[in-house]
Amino acid sequence: MQRIAAINNNEATGKAKQLLDGVQTKLGMTPNLMKTLASGPAALEAYLNFGAALGTGHLDAKFREQIALTVAQANSCEYCLSAHSTIGKMVGLKPEEIAKSREAHAEDSKRDAGLQFAQLLVVQRGEVSDEAVAAVKAAGYSDGDIAEIVANVAINIFTNYFNHVARTVVDFPRVEVAIA
Repeated sequence: MQRIAAINNNEATGKAKQLLDGVQTKLGMTPNLMKTLASGPAALEAYLNFGAALGTGHLDAKFREQIALTVAQANSCEYCLSAHSTIGKMVGLKPEEIAKSREAHAEDSKRDAGLQFAQLLVVQRGEVSDEAVAAVKAAGYSDGDIAEIVANVAINIFTNYFNHVARTVVDFPRVEVAIA
């Protein structure tokens, strides 16, 4: 059972309504995550602004989705696995790329190193070794790229944790946390 109430667009007021209407206009739907975050409009606004800023960065949409899948799997977030599996398909990830991303792997060696680094960030709570940073740099990531990987991990940890607390109802085709 969901523990933080989702706010429907037609029931929202003030800042929450403005933000939810913007999400609906942009996506053509309002995911339950957004409706639930709207209970704290500042949290929803921060999430939307953070995501929009990362969308203007150097990391492409496919890689950002791969990071989201890696982080969601590491944090056992069924909502985010379900959402990012769907969004991943929308940005061109193949089913095998989605599955590999959940395991922090990719066919491309550079992306593989980036996903491994993202997973380390989650598992080690950001306390990665000098060797881990050297390895991701050796794979071809610049300091700016590393900053964006960390930022993408952070925004996904936020949604994973929020969904765990809220027990957000999954409104995407459900993806189980366990990997077969």
